[in-house]
Amino acid sequence: MTSQAVGIVAAAARTRRLPRPGRGTLVVLGLAAVLAYLAAYPLAMLILGTFGVDGEISKGFTLDNFANAYGSGRTFTLFENSLIYAGGVGLLALTLGTGLAWIVERTNTPYRRAFFALSIVPIIIPGIVSTIAWIFLLSGRIGLISKAISTVFGLSEAPFTIYSMPGMIWAEGLHLSPLVFLLMTAAFQSMDPSLEESALMSGASTLHTLRRVTLPVLAPALASSALIMAIRGLESFEVPRLIGTPADIPVFTGEIYRALHGTSADYGEAGALSMTLMVVTLIGIVAYQRLISRSERFATITGKAYRPRQIDIGRWRYVTFAGLLLYVILLVGLPFLALVFVSLLPYYAPDLSLLEKASMANYTKTIGWYGVQRGVMNSVLLGAIAATLVTMLTAVVAWIITKTKLRGRGLLDALAFIPITIPGMVLGVALILQYLSPAFRIIPIYGTLWILVICYLIRYMPYGMRANSSAMVQLHRELEEAGSAAGGSWLTTFRRVTMPLLRPALVASWLYIFIVSVRELGASVLLTNQDTIVLAVTIFEQYEVGQLGMVASLSVMLIVSLVVVVAVIQRVSSRFGVRQEA
Repeated sequence: MTSQAVGIVAAAARTRRLPRPGRGTLVVLGLAAVLAYLAAYPLAMLILGTFGVDGEISKGFTLDNFANAYGSGRTFTLFENSLIYAGGVGLLALTLGTGLAWIVERTNTPYRRAFFALSIVPIIIPGIVSTIAWIFLLSGRIGLISKAISTVFGLSEAPFTIYSMPGMIWAEGLHLSPLVFLLMTAAFQSMDPSLEESALMSGASTLHTLRRVTLPVLAPALASSALIMAIRGLESFEVPRLIGTPADIPVFTGEIYRALHGTSADYGEAGALSMTLMVVTLIGIVAYQRLISRSERFATITGKAYRPRQIDIGRWRYVTFAGLLLYVILLVGLPFLALVFVSLLPYYAPDLSLLEKASMANYTKTIGWYGVQRGVMNSVLLGAIAATLVTMLTAVVAWIITKTKLRGRGLLDALAFIPITIPGMVLGVALILQYLSPAFRIIPIYGTLWILVICYLIRYMPYGMRANSSAMVQLHRELEEAGSAAGGSWLTTFRRVTMPLLRPALVASWLYIFIVSVRELGASVLLTNQDTIVLAVTIFEQYEVGQLGMVASLSVMLIVSLVVVVAVIQRVSSRFGVRQEA
């Protein structure tokens, strides 16, 4: 073996040991301290505040907060409504999303691939905007659809209203269904269709094969999607506040907001409600983890190659195409048109004849209003800072977890995962209790943008970890070893080799976190003030005071802007993606 070869082998061996045991331990301990402060400490403060007088354990221990939260006759109604709402949202989203995924992936429906691109658009529309749009459409008093049906059939009042439990489930379930569609599309693409082919060759009909073969095989994906959507429904704020509160249908997030925005803020009661919501969410996440841990019983992907099979459904393909078209109209077309209609009117009424008075006055007023300008500036700034910090932090943590054998890396993984169990509104309450406590008043960030930065960093850390960990696993160790063999330190190799190779994943992670930060409302509505207001809170507050024209025009501009951002994502991803040469 030549001396040069010996040097290369020695350099590779050093790479496997780097960072050095002592230095590596310090790095892990430092990151563990940062993650614990971000993820674990707010939960500890939430628990202590829940049992403290006025939300502060330093003032004494008490159970009055739980008595105030659950001591009234509304307690059973609160639990019942929350579970019915979450279950209904999960069922509706699962039914719509799975049916659409089957049509797109398994049938010969015309233009089904174009629908896949359109399904991305509703995902970026903020929940507050979607909810307001459905109020404009289905409100019994001002709803465009409700008014049209009453007029056509000569009814004195609308036969239905959005202000009901079915209305709440409809608004949230329809909004979440594109997520189920994407999840189930991936499941259909990964499933070996030979089982379906065998059933069809045995004489089973398409519907019978779907019911007896396809859906049972996809049971883990179905159950996990249903659980995820139910959890999302349980932690949602927009629909419970804008629809549930006027309809007197209390759920957890609406009660938490009421406790903090009543005649006087009751931090202890808000903490008690938040604890229960977090426990229920945690139970759902544990159930999901147990479910996917047993998914090997449903494995159908083997070493043999296969090609997904399309089913010729004959003339029914025109029916399924009509179904896709109707779904797009309901999900995107009608809500967007309703917002555009309201944004052009000098005042709102469910009367199409008002289009004679249409103008751009609301847009001019909205653009020139200082509150909107402040909200745009804060949202963009917060989104950029949060996306950068999350991407940088999770890239380092993911590298340690996947590319080293340092002791304690499992602890880092666990700490980074904790925030996924914390609903947005619960996190907002936890941060309020933390930074208003005597121990943290020396850190004057409450009421500033920095508390929102910390909030977004905590909330979206698990998403950054998922993206970066998946990308890290795909990088072979020999690439880093080559960098070290060329004389680079472990830090230089990480910066000059690992990070450039991860550029597509890092860019996608950054842009995704930027978008969801701009959309965030549940935690933001508890942590903002006039100086730190963000776009989602601006829309919410203006709707609360009846500025419907401004709300609609701002919503339209926000949707258009986010669609442009998605186009940028696709452009950047294709530009920085890995290219293979022939």
